[in-house]
Amino acid sequence: MPRLTWASKGLPPPRPASLEIDSLIYPRGVGYPDLLPQNHLILGDNLMVMWALLPEYEGRIDLIYADPPFFTNREYTARIGRGEDSRKPQFWQLDRGYPDRWTGLEAYLDMLYPRLVVMHRLLSQKGTLYLHLDWHANAYARLLLDEIFGPDRLLNEIVWVYHGPSPIRKAFNRKHDTILVYAKSREYTFNVDAIRQPYDPSTVKTFASSPKAGFGKVPDLERGKVPEDWWYFPVVARLHSERTGYPTQKPEALLERILLASSNPGDLVADFFCGAGTAAVVAARLRRRFVANDDTWRAIHTTRRRLVQLGSPPFSLQVERGRGYSVHPSPARAEVAERYAILDPGALTDLDYWEVDPHWNGRIFRSWAQATRPRHPKPISDRLPLQDLASPSAACLRLVRASGEVEQLVVSHDVTT
Repeated sequence: MPRLTWASKGLPPPRPASLEIDSLIYPRGVGYPDLLPQNHLILGDNLMVMWALLPEYEGRIDLIYADPPFFTNREYTARIGRGEDSRKPQFWQLDRGYPDRWTGLEAYLDMLYPRLVVMHRLLSQKGTLYLHLDWHANAYARLLLDEIFGPDRLLNEIVWVYHGPSPIRKAFNRKHDTILVYAKSREYTFNVDAIRQPYDPSTVKTFASSPKAGFGKVPDLERGKVPEDWWYFPVVARLHSERTGYPTQKPEALLERILLASSNPGDLVADFFCGAGTAAVVAARLRRRFVANDDTWRAIHTTRRRLVQLGSPPFSLQVERGRGYSVHPSPARAEVAERYAILDPGALTDLDYWEVDPHWNGRIFRSWAQATRPRHPKPISDRLPLQDLASPSAACLRLVRASGEVEQLVVSHDVTT
């Protein structure tokens, strides 16, 4: 069959990342401190991370959702303010989101091709890959996936359609993405009854009005139908309850359909371009295990915050060694009183997230209670509960600023150290 070739095409030699555990996070304290998390959030270059995961996870991941940069040649920013007027972008508080700039198509394909190859190795025999792109590069990606999986392993080319404003005046408005779906083998998971949806009321009315409707074929109207390969879901900009401020965030309903169709409770789901973390959040809600990985701190922090707000099962936060990620001693003050760790009011300025390990062992931070900055411009909570104060000699606090700085301080029963 034809193959897509370019001058620099090839697989680089494996350079597995060295991963270090930054913290173990137990949302709402469930499982703290001894339960070993089965879910993982990883900051690092995803190719190096996937190479590092191969010894343990090759052939064991049941579903991979991949939402890489689209080859738009743009720089994306993240909104980190609260309560801002969406109609006045000149007043938004912004931070770096992620870059999608390339020296050319070959450089983009040099990024994408080896990652798709390793994803194929990680998939289980019943596993499925959903590759989410748009008109910029989806045609090239399909040729690569035909080469890696085989053209007979293509299950669907799904079109996600949506509405929204557009500056285009010399062409039809581009209002759809393409999701290429490939299976590792013929024994892939597809839960047809989990994704059925009601028939349109006009269809129900048509079959009720005439016994000849459908040329003698009467569907099970109560059971519903399997969705077509074009899906309409609103973009996140129209979903106020889901907005995180992270650019190109995908709606939960989109990922829910994918996970329900191609995985089962207890299966392992991975997203190596996790961005705002929608795949991990939906996986946790649907009782799937997850591995979520991204190359930017903002993506990892957004995903952590959403998992904590959801009350996800415990998960580890791991960091690629050499990333420049660091935890600094905090100048903030705190005290322990009435079984609470209480921050000094001055510490709340620009505070986006904080957490506490009430039984600090001086090695790995184990987050037992967490607080996140509210969606609206309300102050973050200045206190977090502690477990019994009789046994621990000290508790450790982690503070994350909206700017991205991570601080740490240790508090004893009555003294900040």
